[in-house]
Amino acid sequence: MTEPSAASYPSQGEEVAAAKLLLTKLGISVADLLKESAAADAPTFAEYIPAVARAVSPGTRRAYQPYWRFLADCWPTRRITDPTPTEFEELAEQVKANAIIRRNSRGGRSAVEHFVAAARCLYRHAENDRLIHRAENRAIEVRKPRRLASQRRALRVTELSLINRTAATTGNDPELDTLLLRLHTETACRRGGALALRPKDVDPDLCLVHLREKGGTSRWQPVSPTLACALIAHDETRPAENAEATLLRYRNGRPITHRRYDHLWLRIGHELPWVARQGISTHWLRHTTLTWVERNFGYATAQAFAGHTTPSAASHSSTTATYVKASIHDVATALAALTGEPHPLAEDIGSTATTSGDGMVWL
Repeated sequence: MTEPSAASYPSQGEEVAAAKLLLTKLGISVADLLKESAAADAPTFAEYIPAVARAVSPGTRRAYQPYWRFLADCWPTRRITDPTPTEFEELAEQVKANAIIRRNSRGGRSAVEHFVAAARCLYRHAENDRLIHRAENRAIEVRKPRRLASQRRALRVTELSLINRTAATTGNDPELDTLLLRLHTETACRRGGALALRPKDVDPDLCLVHLREKGGTSRWQPVSPTLACALIAHDETRPAENAEATLLRYRNGRPITHRRYDHLWLRIGHELPWVARQGISTHWLRHTTLTWVERNFGYATAQAFAGHTTPSAASHSSTTATYVKASIHDVATALAALTGEPHPLAEDIGSTATTSGDGMVWL
């Protein structure tokens, strides 16, 4: 029996052509085969979520963890390539229906927005890890609810005075509460910035505090001599373990958390019903201060006061914005006018108390 010649075997090109012809007759493409293979290797939600949670920043983890936990509870054994955009939207409706009703609640829209953002973060990491292609990113196709216009506004001087007086005459630690209110009103910092303060972040000589806020931003923010002394006294009477520990603490030395703010505004709202009705919170103090600074010292100073980054010329309507920046001296000058106290870094512009707005009103 003779051996078949090499010429009688189909060539590699012929084999590939035959395979393509067969796949075409079956209605299957090579991309479909690759997709099925990738889908079979994709991790489950229960497997992948912990890995992503370990890779993100503490702030991102704190914001998204409840929604990742919800995903892992709903689809523990499903692979991340399995759900459709419609299924994600169904979960979004569950999140909206089960959202915690707070004083400033707006029908669960914020909860849905955070859920979609958490899902997109998860799938963005899956893309980076080459677990899925961009076309397979289900979270991109899930619609975020349209963000409503903010209901926050600048408080009037009389309103701010009533809030401070209520904090000083009620509760189990009025000294702490009035210190919090003054800190936020003078610096326009966010809650996270105040909670991150350490004893070493206070410079009593130049009357500055080092604020570390969201997005990894940090800045030295001018404060009045009165507030600088109050922060130092707070640390001395409620000593921390070391200079790296949390500055703002209860009398027993335990650091405060976001819960202190919640209790503070609930108590103020009980005493001043209009505070509860409007959902006034700590962030309203930021609006109040920045509005005052913008009205009296201009947009550039208000931007620096807020700790916002200066937009590039490409993202701003005017190239001039690249050059018109406020310095820490401009911020200190605005603060001096705001509080009626001199500041070591303020520019000498005569009497800063002659500005058109009302200065800070304390107890």
